[in-house]
Formats: sequence, C-alpha cells, structure tokens
Amino acid sequence: MSLTSTDVVEDDLLQRVLSTLLREDAYGLRGRALTEHRPDGDWLHLRTAGETVLLPVAPEGFQCEIQAREPLVETAAGTLTGLRPVLTRLRAAVPAEDRPGYDAFVAECEEALAAARLHDRVRDGVTAHLTDTYGRHTGGWTGLGGSLAYDTLAAYRDHPVYPTGRSRAGLSEDEIRAYAPEFHPSFALHWLALPHGAVRGDRTRLPAWWPAPAALGLRGLDATHTALPVHPLTVAGPLAAALRAAGLSGTAHYAEKPWLEVLPTLSTRTVAVAADPATHLKLPLATATLGLRNRRTIKPGTLLDGEVGQRLLDEVIAHEPRFAGRILLADERAHLQSDHELLAVLARRYPAGLQDAHVLPVAALLARTPGGALVADELADRYYGGSLAALLDAYLTLLLDWHTTLFSYGIALESHQQNTSLVLDAPGGKPRMRLLLKDNDGPRVYAVRLAARLGGSAADLLGFDDRRILVAGDGPVADVFATITVHLCAAAPVFELARLGRGDLGGLLARLRDRLAEAVERVAATSPGAAAVLRARVLDADRLPVKAMVTAGTLLTKERSGAADINKHYVQGPNYLRDARR
Repeated sequence: MSLTSTDVVEDDLLQRVLSTLLREDAYGLRGRALTEHRPDGDWLHLRTAGETVLLPVAPEGFQCEIQAREPLVETAAGTLTGLRPVLTRLRAAVPAEDRPGYDAFVAECEEALAAARLHDRVRDGVTAHLTDTYGRHTGGWTGLGGSLAYDTLAAYRDHPVYPTGRSRAGLSEDEIRAYAPEFHPSFALHWLALPHGAVRGDRTRLPAWWPAPAALGLRGLDATHTALPVHPLTVAGPLAAALRAAGLSGTAHYAEKPWLEVLPTLSTRTVAVAADPATHLKLPLATATLGLRNRRTIKPGTLLDGEVGQRLLDEVIAHEPRFAGRILLADERAHLQSDHELLAVLARRYPAGLQDAHVLPVAALLARTPGGALVADELADRYYGGSLAALLDAYLTLLLDWHTTLFSYGIALESHQQNTSLVLDAPGGKPRMRLLLKDNDGPRVYAVRLAARLGGSAADLLGFDDRRILVAGDGPVADVFATITVHLCAAAPVFELARLGRGDLGGLLARLRDRLAEAVERVAATSPGAAAVLRARVLDADRLPVKAMVTAGTLLTKERSGAADINKHYVQGPNYLRDARR
C-alpha cells in the first residue's frame, strides 16, 4: 500500500534523486546492495540500519549501469512513496557524522521541488512574455539580445546529472521571481564607491558607460573612489557584513538610487545590460547552486584565472588557425576585485558581429520553444534543411575537434552546457556553426604537455592564482575532458534525443564515437602521445570518471569526501563509447 500521495513533479524529482544516490554510491547504498530478479524487473536490497529496503531499478548505461525504475521503496511496513517519506527512510543508512549533510540535501530536494512546482505554474505566462518581446517564432531570436530568451527556456530544464539543479539555497519565492532567469525579469543594479586602493583591476578596460561616483549621486569621490555594482540580493542581505569584514565600512559609500537596467542570464549571478546586451556583468551572490558548498561568490583570484585562461586559449587558436573564427571567446579581461568574495565584478564583453546569428547555450538545445518544438528542431529547419542529424553532426564534429586539440596542448576546460554556446548563421546562404566560450577560470592544465607544443612561451601563460589548475600528468586533464566535454556536452544530448524517440541510441552513440575517434586521429598527426592517452582513457577505457556532485557538494564535508575540488570529485561509470564500438 502507498503511505503517502505524490504527483508527477514530485515523482520525477524523487526518481532522479534516487538514481543519483545510486550512481554516486552514496553511503555504499549500491555497492553493498544485493539484486533480486522479479517478473517486473530487478530490485536492489539496500541495507540500512537493522532493516533492508528494496528499490526497483532498471538499466541506465549513461553514467551508471542502473537507475531507479520507480520513485518508491519497499519496506517491511509497506511501500513508501513521496520525497520526504522515502528520503527519511533512507536516512537510516547514513552514518551519524554524515547526517547533517544528508539533512541539508533533503532540504535542498524540497527547495528544488518547490521551484519545479513554481515553474509549472508560471511557464505559460513567461512563454507568452517571451513571444511578446522577441516574437512568436525563434527565427527572430537573434543576437545577444535574443540569446537571453534561450537562457530563459534553458532555465526550465533540469541539469543533466545534478537532480536538484533548480534549487537556489536561501532564496525565497519572491526573490526567485524577481531575479532568476526563468522569469525573464529586469531590474536595476545597486552601486558602491570603494577607495581605489581597495579595488584591483584595470579600470581602463571597463565599458565606456561605466559610471563615475558622481554619476551615481556620490559627489566629490571621483578622484579617490571606484564604482562597483552590487546585486540587489547582496544589498538586501550580507553587504554590510561584507564591508565590515573587508575593513571598508568607514570608507565605502553606497549610492541610494539604483542605476543600470539588467536581465539575468542562465547563471543567475551574471546579468546582461539591457541597453548593451553584448556586455554581461558577473556579480557574486551569497547563495549556492548544484550543491550547498558550490557557492556563487567570487573568490579573490578567480577573475584573474579567467583572464589567464582566455590568453591561453587565444594562444592555442593562434597556433591552430583552422579554429580562427570558428571558436569565439568572450573577452573577460575587464574585472574589479576586492579582498572579499562578495565585492567583485567581471565585465564580460562578447564578440561583435553576432546580431544576425542565433546564439544559445548548449543547455537550451533540447528545450521546448513557445510552439512546443525542440529548439534543435527549429534550428535544423532553419539551417540544415530540417535534418536534426546534420545539426548534431556539425556540433559534435566542431566540439570534439576543438577539445581534443586542446587536450594535445595539455588543456581541458570546464566548458559545460552553460559555458558553451552555439552560434549559428548562414552567410551567403551556407550554414555556419561556431562555438562561443566563456568562464575559463577552472581548467586543468598539464604544463609539460603544453610546453611540448608551445616551447618556452608556455611559461608565460600559466600565471593562475588557483594552483590546483596546474596538474602533474594527463590523468586529471583526461578526467575533465571525459566528464565535461564527453558526458555533459556530447553524450547528454545524445541520450536525451534517444529518450525522446528522435533516434536509435545505438546509432546516436556510434555517431558520437565516430566523431571522437576522427578527432583523436587528427590529434595523432601532431601529438601521438596525447592521442594515445585519449584512446586509452576515454575511447577504449573499461570505465569512465563520473562527477560525484551531490556527494562532494552537499552530502559529505571535504574532510569526509577527500575532495580537493568539489567540482572534480569522481566515481566510475560505464563506458558507453566502448560499447558503441562493439
């Protein structure tokens, strides 16, 4: 019997949460389980304190062999359904020292459920707003202004592997409505004037419209202070404490009147300037997404690392001219940073000439348009004669060619579905696909391999503040390549297309493997050692690394998980690329 009632939204979330706990083998739930074969399918016997709980499972094959088949567990007292009842029952398997993290994750799940319910209530109204603003058909959603509409569509989608991606820790419904991309709001920023000596960064790189303190109503400070934008959520919460902690309470000046209308992008903390959508401002927020330890502040040094990463990629493109004009980089050299993680800004500038192109994050590719079609279908209709296969092939070819080439230089990027955008246009009537990258502050770089490709100039390109970026071998670089480029950017859309009935999974995976194998062969011509590593660690490996994002981000402390970087903590999963070959 069912001990509680559920609905489709709650069932879907619970099923993804259970599948994630199995994939990451949280608390040994999967590793210690026994499998029972029944007429309706397999059931796992999960061992909890003093009692066995049974969970129905089915094959998965993407990042784990199995997944939860239904959102329920069987106990001695009967069948349990519903998010809190099931997760409360599984708490018995959690060691006492880890229960605070587990309880935090349960709260995170309930926040995600509330957000999903809210999204269901408001989506039709937001879609109507998008059609009123940008047009009923996505053919007109061009340029960097139109890209904001795609960000809104993407915000209604779940993260490919993190089950509670819609949760924003600590934000109320009113705050989410006012500042989150799924509502496509606009709002004005607040501003501080900080003493010049308290702010690092090249102010000459800031946009020409950047205000002096006097323009914000703070007179007499232009010669001594720099204007710094502050997100309204920071003003309403921790700003005063941040100024005290930075020793700036007596010298910082707050502008009473907000200035500069902006709209949130998919990342929430990054906003686009309404009057200048080619400029985005990345602002720290005292919230967390994709794990309670994955805070949205900006640590000192991070913005410098993004600038160093951009210079490194520029150098690779200079040495690989076939990528010139095909790989576009946002300019992230303009930034201001204090000694506090809530007092900073990145003024990101996008390349010129994109006004007639469709610019959208990979995260939006399989979102639904206002008419109900997939974004990918409408792009395929416009640029590839209606062939979704041709669109996918062009994307995979460019994506994998670029990232395998970077690997040959010892580089792997955290360029996931949010940080990688497609740029599509048709100059002269011929379709052209490009990739646009941003947020290059968290790569992994193997300096020995980089030096082998660039010679002595490599040493001048490695001035990263976060020394975890520089690694002592190919392994960490291959791990990021597999978990970000292969899993999130390439395979996740392929598996989803198969689930949607848009292609045979075997055929789609064979296409992915073929494009990757071809890219590796191109690399072999100039860097046979790098190609050998990619074959051994990705194409033909028995297992592939899989991000354990919930474990490192919320469930366990760093001391318990051993994660030096919560975004690069792994378990192992099946190699669907090797299986595709067979």
